[in-house]
Amino acid sequence: MKKIIPYIILSLAAAVLSAQSITESDFGKTKNGEAAKLFTLKNSNGITVKITNYGAIVCSVIVPDRSGKFADIVQGFDSIQEYETLSDYFGAVVGRYGNRIARGKFSIDGKSYTLDKNNGENSLHGGLVGFDKKIWSAEAFADKKAAVLKLTLLSPDGDQGFPGNLKVAVTYTLNNDNELIVNYRAVTDKPTVCNLTQHSYFNLYGAGNGNILNHELTIDADHFTPVDKGLIPTGELKSVEGTPFDFRKPMPVGSSINADDGQLKYGGGYDHNWVLNKKPGEMKLAATLYEPISGRLMEVFTTEPGIQFYSGNFLAGQKGKGGKAYKYRYGLCLETQHFPDSPNHEKFPSTILRPGQSYDTTTIFKFLTQ
Repeated sequence: MKKIIPYIILSLAAAVLSAQSITESDFGKTKNGEAAKLFTLKNSNGITVKITNYGAIVCSVIVPDRSGKFADIVQGFDSIQEYETLSDYFGAVVGRYGNRIARGKFSIDGKSYTLDKNNGENSLHGGLVGFDKKIWSAEAFADKKAAVLKLTLLSPDGDQGFPGNLKVAVTYTLNNDNELIVNYRAVTDKPTVCNLTQHSYFNLYGAGNGNILNHELTIDADHFTPVDKGLIPTGELKSVEGTPFDFRKPMPVGSSINADDGQLKYGGGYDHNWVLNKKPGEMKLAATLYEPISGRLMEVFTTEPGIQFYSGNFLAGQKGKGGKAYKYRYGLCLETQHFPDSPNHEKFPSTILRPGQSYDTTTIFKFLTQ
């Protein structure tokens, strides 16, 4: 029997919602024969964002530099087959639990759960078949102010070891303020854990156009969460003062990345969670990324309590869009999130979601030049 993929387009015929706002096209089939779609969102300023319903992946973000020249600033691939075989979560929504859970185990209300181990002894980004490897249902619409793509997914009870039927909705909104707004919502019928994030690799000079060591990064955080050799938080909230992790003022990514520091050695560079200076649930500017040659600048606002800065330490030269190689440290991630391994740390902000509650977080990527 042919499998039917749920897919909905609202408000216009011929799969074109607004000639200058959203279009939809085929993006090939997965190895299981599932059809993937590619959505192209545009705003009135010429910014273009391409998103596929496979993995809720942001495939490209095309923005201008200070002279008005447009370039794609996120890493990705030209085909669905490459996303299936070569991707290090490029552009994907990861879940149920973004980041690591130690030993693939946690407990809720005294009941223990065991997850897939896909990162040594740990579970990473939802397990072997996380949200990044699934076809999502899609609804799309546009008006004069924004282009909106809503992607939904049902993660069944026991999926990769997680309890509860989890209904997830991720809504991407591109507006005329040059903001890509990402809203995550989820509900469950059993107590579970949930921690969703967006895993785009950014290079503001242009994807595949060199490393990101000259990018100037600012993170509004007085503390970070140190890790052990397996990149699992120790439970400590450590001050960034006097360490290579102090990004409270703009600092080039490469200025201290090779410092003689145990935490940097564990991560092979930066692969850590920063504790943002904000109230729970408050929408606030968390990080700013600036590339001085192009003048491109990106601001990251979030309601989340933490942000994972990953400096592309495991990129291995995969050939991406247009045949460009994504080499060592050619891209970086700024993943807004709850903290890694929170289910096993009572003092960390809780990631437990219970029936009757709604998981609801928002992150904004704003694109500017200076």
